[in-house]
Amino acid sequence: MYGYTAPIRDMRFVMREIVDIEGLSQLPGCDAATPDTVDAILEEAGKLAGGVIAPLNRTGDQTGSTIENGVVRTPEGWRDAYRQFVDGGWNSVPFEPEFGGQGLPMAVASACAEMWNSANMAWGLCPLLTIGAVEALTAHGSDAQKQTYLEKLISGDWTGTMCLTEPQAGSDLALLRSKAVRRDDGSYAITGTKIFITYGEHDLTDNIIHLVLARTPDAPAGVKGISLFIVPKFLVNADGSLGQRNDLRCASLEHKLGIHGSPTAVMQFGDNDGATGFLIGEENRGLQYMFTMMNNARLNVGIQGYAIAERAYQQALAYAQDRRQGRAPGEEGAATLIHHPDVRRNLMLMKSQTEAMRALGLYTAAMIDRSRHAPEVEDRRIAQRRVEVLIPIVKGWSTDLGFELASTGVQIHGGMGYIEETGAAQHMRDARICLIYEGTNGIQAMDLVGRKLSMDQGTSIKALVAEIKAVAETMAAARGDDAQAIAAALAEASAAADDATDWLIAQSGQDAQAVLSGATAYLRLMGTVCGGWMLALSAGAALRGLEEGADDASFLEAKLVTARFYAEQVLPQAAGLARSVKAGSASVMALSPDQFAA
Repeated sequence: MYGYTAPIRDMRFVMREIVDIEGLSQLPGCDAATPDTVDAILEEAGKLAGGVIAPLNRTGDQTGSTIENGVVRTPEGWRDAYRQFVDGGWNSVPFEPEFGGQGLPMAVASACAEMWNSANMAWGLCPLLTIGAVEALTAHGSDAQKQTYLEKLISGDWTGTMCLTEPQAGSDLALLRSKAVRRDDGSYAITGTKIFITYGEHDLTDNIIHLVLARTPDAPAGVKGISLFIVPKFLVNADGSLGQRNDLRCASLEHKLGIHGSPTAVMQFGDNDGATGFLIGEENRGLQYMFTMMNNARLNVGIQGYAIAERAYQQALAYAQDRRQGRAPGEEGAATLIHHPDVRRNLMLMKSQTEAMRALGLYTAAMIDRSRHAPEVEDRRIAQRRVEVLIPIVKGWSTDLGFELASTGVQIHGGMGYIEETGAAQHMRDARICLIYEGTNGIQAMDLVGRKLSMDQGTSIKALVAEIKAVAETMAAARGDDAQAIAAALAEASAAADDATDWLIAQSGQDAQAVLSGATAYLRLMGTVCGGWMLALSAGAALRGLEEGADDASFLEAKLVTARFYAEQVLPQAAGLARSVKAGSASVMALSPDQFAA
């Protein structure tokens, strides 16, 4: 199978030209992230991802994690790779130094996360879930809880989970039935069944810290009655050593379409006297606490979307450069696939959209950093509003595209892509889950047109579109046909986004069905336009570099061409998506439920 090489050069370009890593490093608490340091981090992460984690991707898919008598074993080689990951300090990159973190910006951690997930998404899910546990405890845990759990979680010596879903309760957490009964010692007896728990049981670490949503006996109905609990696999003694095994077990592992190496567990709590749990914060505020980690969790899933797209692109490109098939214009004899215009078009779709997603993902991560570290309160507020707008777009648009581009990778392989031995199909299978977990993409779309559009009467989204229009105007003033083509397409696409936004604002509070019927088209529209924005910024930076005689002229020329391709071949979709948004709900809701079976 074709291997994986981390796209360090493109990451470095985005860090310098889009993220402004030099400016980010001047914020309080981000001073360690100098451009040279970040370059070195990316290089070392790429070595671990490509040399250690990526070779396990195929074997992990073939063998999967297994369970026997309640004991879960990950695929061969995974424990050693995880130990190298922990020993290298990679789990601690974005966390505060107080409990052993390195204090580096989220933007740096996000670039590393792409590498782990491109190399082996099923493996990369384990540290991703631990991040969520750390964030929840950091924000809402007591001092004693932080002292007990954070250092081990931040180092990666222990891992964390999020235990939300139950057989009868998927996205609708109001239906949760798991119970938490207070004991005399202040702990709680936790009982219930949780499903789809990523790395709910495994052999990578000695302890697993479950964050469990459950209801106390007198809790209000619905989501207002949910509390959040720490439920460790092994209880922790006062001296930090591991104590007795808690009353919880892995009942089974799910049989899944993809990510076979990742043990997705059915967890049973409280077969006997109840699993011992410890309340985080106050009772009945569990859902609020869980949402503390949602922004970053959804960002990380968006990263998985373009991470898979990058891996699929690399494999499709290598195959297209090697495979000879048919005659191509201007070529003698059988041509390699890359000389066929339609294959070239597909490769350009993969390349341009993956680079657009990466730039938007890292930009969003950097805005999270600015929302936390900017010296001025108003700057932090503005950055936070930008994050809230972009998170559903990054999650929904990037994962939709990740799956589509993995499918395009299969198409480039032709019939060989449909054969499991080539590995192209695995990327498509693995990518499919990203559209579902951490809130399905339909939920992301509803969040965007509902909460995010209405939180300030559309001001934040309108400000984003205005910024994109300004970039189009800047490109229009630049020299060259490429700049003019990019500017014209981005101006037209941003006008379509503005038009659709105005229409949704006008409908809000009057016709909920119309707004929700256009939600998915609107999210796709905004993602498409934001992608054009990112590539226009990249093109502007490339033009400046070329005018200054930069050493990497070939790379910069490719950046310019890629941005123009996206402008000409992808951005025109924006106008059609805007029309779909404004079509409302008439045809969407016209059939009665009975008519669907006709």
